[in-house]
Amino acid sequence: MPERALLLDTHVWIWFANGSDRLAGSDTRAAIETAIDSSAAFLSTISLWETAMLVSKRRITLSMDSLEWMRNGLDKTGIQLLDITPEIAVESANLGEGFHGDPADRIIVAGARIHNFHLVTRDARILAYAREGHCKALPA
Repeated sequence: MPERALLLDTHVWIWFANGSDRLAGSDTRAAIETAIDSSAAFLSTISLWETAMLVSKRRITLSMDSLEWMRNGLDKTGIQLLDITPEIAVESANLGEGFHGDPADRIIVAGARIHNFHLVTRDARILAYAREGHCKALPA
């Protein structure tokens, strides 16, 4: 595994899989592509649930059925799934009182911590948590 393995936050994966301009030309996009080439780009399985929830609440719209979009997105990008293990589940409950209660964010951050991955996100709360030294992050 290369020096910097990445775990993509849900929104970053959606942007990347959709070819969004939000990452176009950025160092972050290049870092993700390098990680993919090195088999070091991951997505928490909770992000699949979170994506489906965003669609069901009509907060995002996908170009096709959610399941088909997810399968295509994973196949097309080469990003690997990171399963929720017992270690990640327990770690998600031990992020400290300063971390917010969103279950998807807790699982994603716990996965990054357990595996020593850099979490790619634009979430200000997670970036602040990383600046405090609790995890590694790469701003998207």
